[in-house]
Amino acid sequence: MAPSVVADGLDISSLNLKSKREAVSGNKHNYVPGITPVNNHPDDAYPYDHFRPAFPEYSWEPLKHVPYEDKGLLGDPHYHNLLDASTDVFDYTPKIGTEISGIQLKNLTDAQKNDLARLIAHRGVVFFRNQGDWGVEDQLALGRYFGTLHKHATTAIPKKEGLEEIHVVYTDEKGADQSAWFPVGYFWHADVTYELQPPSYTSLKLLTGPPRGGGGDTLWSSGYAAYDALSPHMQKYLEGLTALHSAEEQAQGSIQAGRHVRREPVITEHPIVRVNPVTGWKSLFINPGFVKSIVGIPKAESDAILKYLNTVIMGTPENQVRFSWQKDSVAIWDNRVTNHSATYGFHPHRRHAIRVTPHGEVPYFDPKGQSQEEELVEKYGYKPKNKDGSRFGNYND
Repeated sequence: MAPSVVADGLDISSLNLKSKREAVSGNKHNYVPGITPVNNHPDDAYPYDHFRPAFPEYSWEPLKHVPYEDKGLLGDPHYHNLLDASTDVFDYTPKIGTEISGIQLKNLTDAQKNDLARLIAHRGVVFFRNQGDWGVEDQLALGRYFGTLHKHATTAIPKKEGLEEIHVVYTDEKGADQSAWFPVGYFWHADVTYELQPPSYTSLKLLTGPPRGGGGDTLWSSGYAAYDALSPHMQKYLEGLTALHSAEEQAQGSIQAGRHVRREPVITEHPIVRVNPVTGWKSLFINPGFVKSIVGIPKAESDAILKYLNTVIMGTPENQVRFSWQKDSVAIWDNRVTNHSATYGFHPHRRHAIRVTPHGEVPYFDPKGQSQEEELVEKYGYKPKNKDGSRFGNYND
């Protein structure tokens, strides 16, 4: 094997540069615009080899209803159990995303877990960094505290046996950027919403990833904010409708790739607007990945409405948060009230993460639910969003 070009343990031999020295010299930071050195991961010394993807030919029974009690209902309204132990906490945007420092997830008490669930339900997604001590068994234990764990019917699980409740995210240095194979926005989704009880508090830990600036960020979009972006007329119309969420495309993709489908695909009907049991807020429960049609209306109308709703989800930056991962970063999100999308553009870096996904309640709509915006206006005197099409001025950078 040809020798690698290495700078501070980072292999850049796979980069297509006229001179490999461009990436390691020229200034004191070894900075080259748009180029980040690639970590060298020898196959015989990769510490997370047992978490690499596998597709065993298991066969599982259809899912049945499981009991669910939301731990967020037990959380302190001021989160003092959790936040009093932290060193810092800040929001990424007003609508979604919070990062907490100084907390080790491995050491959370039940009271802190309850506060965390409550915070996630309100903020959509909460981030932690430097969680190296939080192992796979700890991640599974936290997931089980929140609910019965989901086992995915088609995607990768670790090659180490006994971890069927882990979902593996993995692309190595040989992987290609596949974004051109799919329509724009195709990757936006909420996890397995076709299940009878789609997930609630879902965790993802990055084991290995690109260095800072190397790509591979994840974006989340708030379902609360998406609902609040709609006119009262559209809100009222959607609150009486349901949509079909389908696992069939995902199953067909596995079959076409020559892989076994571990559970028969399902199509499930869910309300388009659901209410979160912790916040009482209404959320738009639509995603481009699995929602195929609206029930009881003409196809042309369904297609047009879904296209518009997906545009609101994917195309409203103030309703989104973007997270740049570091090794041992953890994101925990409420899958009931968010959509998310990974990003490409990180080749030739390895990106390897593991996800734990507990079931939530059967989605429901409650007419007594309130919008997030209505509550903030009432509590803090915020000026409500103008939705009548009038324009008071031009705002842009």
